[in-house]
Amino acid sequence: MHEKSIELLNKAVADELMAVHQYMYFHFHCDDQGLDLLSGLFKRTAIEEMMHIEKIADRILFLKGDVDMKPSSEIEKVKDVKKMLEIARNMEEGSIKDYNECANECQKVSDSASKKLFEELVLDEERHYGQYDNELGHLEKYGSQYLALQSIERSKNISTGKTE
Repeated sequence: MHEKSIELLNKAVADELMAVHQYMYFHFHCDDQGLDLLSGLFKRTAIEEMMHIEKIADRILFLKGDVDMKPSSEIEKVKDVKKMLEIARNMEEGSIKDYNECANECQKVSDSASKKLFEELVLDEERHYGQYDNELGHLEKYGSQYLALQSIERSKNISTGKTE
């Protein structure tokens, strides 16, 4: 009865798993470069994407489906910060489009709860998109000085003992 919804929800799980992996990869490399603000942004977004997976999985199981835990694709091994932010923004933009379409498909099969879940996910993905878009704007406006300031701040915190 809910085969279409389960299919759409499992596609979302796959996309969210890929996003978690991608954002954690970016988090590791930004952390390695001393870019605490961006590192933290990628880590927080990955955690939010994990929470999305949990909500989606709960819905799949409620519909008597099985959760497919395979990421939709491989991560992009990128170390350039501007490229990371562009990839992240594009991923979020794709999720917004996909989840809006999924909400419409769930409405067609009279699954209002899954529709509502996808609509809630759209709101989170729009917020993520805005965060990455803002960071790209800062990078374009201030250039490499924006990244240098983050690295200097970390060094200053370490030298004064203000580490987390």
